[in-house]
Amino acid sequence: MRVIAVSSLIKFWGSYPDSEQALKAWYAETKSASWKSPADVKALYKSASVLKKGRVVFNIAGNNYRLVVAIAYKTQIVFIKFVGTHKQYDRIKAQTVKYLG
Repeated sequence: MRVIAVSSLIKFWGSYPDSEQALKAWYAETKSASWKSPADVKALYKSASVLKKGRVVFNIAGNNYRLVVAIAYKTQIVFIKFVGTHKQYDRIKAQTVKYLG
């Protein structure tokens, strides 16, 4: 999978250093994956929440943080839409959030 907006992960762990190793692990696993469907994602990440239209919510660092992505399975691209704390996550709509940089 090709991950778009990795810089948002780097920026986030700069502010939340305890998320760095978990985000790096998620990135490495995702980069080497070849997901064809939401079932493939769930096979690797049982706690991931699969939403409509390719959106997936991942629990990061022991469920301390949330990561929302949009996955284009045909083109093998994962677009990072949001990374944040639970409090920040509670203020967004995971299905429609757009990365604001």
